Amino acid sequence: MLVKLGNFNFVSRNPNFSIPTLPQSRPSSIRLFVLRCSSSQSSMAASSSTKKIVAEYAKSGRSACKKCGESISASALRLGLVSRDARGFDMTKWHHLSCCPMDSKSIGSAEKINGFALLKASDQEALKLIVAEHDRSQNKDSHGEDDEKETSNKDKVKESQVRKADSALEEIESPNSKKSKPVESGEEAKLEIIFSTSDIQDNYKGATLLPEWKAFQTIIFLEQDEGLRDSSKIAAFDFDGCLANTSVKRVGPDAWSLLYSCIPEKLKGLYDDGYKLVIFTNESNIERWKNKRQVAVDSKVGRLNNFIKHVNVPIQVFIACGLGKSVGQTQDPFRKPKPGMWRIMEQQFNSGIAIDMDQSFYVGDAAGRHNDHSDADIKFAQAIGLKFYVPEEFFAA
Repeated sequence: MLVKLGNFNFVSRNPNFSIPTLPQSRPSSIRLFVLRCSSSQSSMAASSSTKKIVAEYAKSGRSACKKCGESISASALRLGLVSRDARGFDMTKWHHLSCCPMDSKSIGSAEKINGFALLKASDQEALKLIVAEHDRSQNKDSHGEDDEKETSNKDKVKESQVRKADSALEEIESPNSKKSKPVESGEEAKLEIIFSTSDIQDNYKGATLLPEWKAFQTIIFLEQDEGLRDSSKIAAFDFDGCLANTSVKRVGPDAWSLLYSCIPEKLKGLYDDGYKLVIFTNESNIERWKNKRQVAVDSKVGRLNNFIKHVNVPIQVFIACGLGKSVGQTQDPFRKPKPGMWRIMEQQFNSGIAIDMDQSFYVGDAAGRHNDHSDADIKFAQAIGLKFYVPEEFFAA
């Protein structure tokens, strides 16, 4: 059998022989597919790196500008940069109108900012001018911008060095303060909290929590009080017997009073000085009162809520509900003196900011003295490596 293949002829002895049909390639389709994928990926990358901007009038005077650190007056126009952290929470960082750092990408139009339509006409015009100025700045010569940034950075370095020198000269440490040395066991020193948003609950073992309060394992926490800002400087406090007079014989959100009248002023001064205020408190009744758990939760959380309203300063709160060490039972890792509450604040609730242990401190009444109910507070400070004060030397000195 004579078979023709292209320009060649050859003889096949098989009468049924046929040349198989080769599949046709479609390079244009493949090329189009690759281009589409590339375009889609670029779009996704761009959208993930862009922060959402919101505009609104401040609900109170407790929020602070993330750039200049000054407070934002109640009813003043503020801009917020909304981003999602590793835990899946939307985090809003508020700024004055003139302080807000715009995204490096062109915004295009002020009308695209969330909340723009609800603003006063004069504020809308001001926002339009800022956006227009930002867009114009994107067209600057890149070399000119680099030179300007380099000069600015040098000035900032010099300014920082001057501030550090002044701070070193002015810093006077109280002779009554006790700088604790870390005494953690190897296990506690390496304590890493396995934290997942799926583990966060809006109730504690069936007891409903008030708005803004959440539960994780055996702790209840108030993560974001309005105006709270993360910081390298932590001013940490116990609650019962330190900030507030309370009694185990009385329950309810109003069953407390200030331990010292100067506490609001003292806390406000720390906040204005750049400290983040945090309360670490034990409350095992929440775990023990299985049949009255809601009562225990409402009492403790209610007192803390009312205290924060009274002092009018943003505070982050962690409540350890677990039990202490007993026969056949190990101590809950979040209950003081164990450092679990501090570790979760440090690792998950401070925006990754490294804590300055020399400037941070802890105040508590359980110092192991003759009339103290325990030594949990001083051992908590020692386990972490914090300076420790008792309330009377910190507030009454």
